[in-house]
Amino acid sequence: MATVLPRSFVSRRLHSLLGVIPIGAFLIEHLIANYSAVGGPEKFEATVRWINSLPFVLLMEIFFIYLPILFHAALGVVIAFQPKNTLPNYGYFRNWMFYLQRLTGLITLIYIAWHVWETRVQAALGQPVNFEMMKNILDNPVSIAFYVIGILSTVFHFSNGLWSFAVSWGLAVGPRAQRQMTYVSAIVFVFLSYVGLMALFAFIA
Repeated sequence: MATVLPRSFVSRRLHSLLGVIPIGAFLIEHLIANYSAVGGPEKFEATVRWINSLPFVLLMEIFFIYLPILFHAALGVVIAFQPKNTLPNYGYFRNWMFYLQRLTGLITLIYIAWHVWETRVQAALGQPVNFEMMKNILDNPVSIAFYVIGILSTVFHFSNGLWSFAVSWGLAVGPRAQRQMTYVSAIVFVFLSYVGLMALFAFIA
């Protein structure tokens, strides 16, 4: 007789998977694309034009970015406000990572919503997405601070989520593998934070 998995188990697995594929993959691509701003306005705008020239780009954005993010965010908010705030089978450090994962998830949700409003929604209203747009968005210290916090929160949420993904999907079984995955997550966080912040400051310089 086949085992019927609880709906919450399936939902959490799907939530974890979507956080890596396709959302995490899109995050990496988006940060690297923005990093082209380090090469100047022409380089950045050439990258934007190339992305927008891809076939079925709107459909890909809807089905591989927006819908997965909406599902991941909605379930993530439900999980964040559940009373279970500790992981009894793990140590002090991992429990703090568990707490920060929830906190950065909420910050990331606010950041993404605002970023989409300032870029994609404005583009739909007729304003071109270019170097000048981002420069205008980041024309004051409050916006800069908001974007710095948003980028770091988003990158932390993804990189720390890699650990949870590896554990929940059986890719990191046992203390040694989980410790190694912690190092991998830290390296990913440092690298993507560097890429994201360098891109951000390229629009400010």
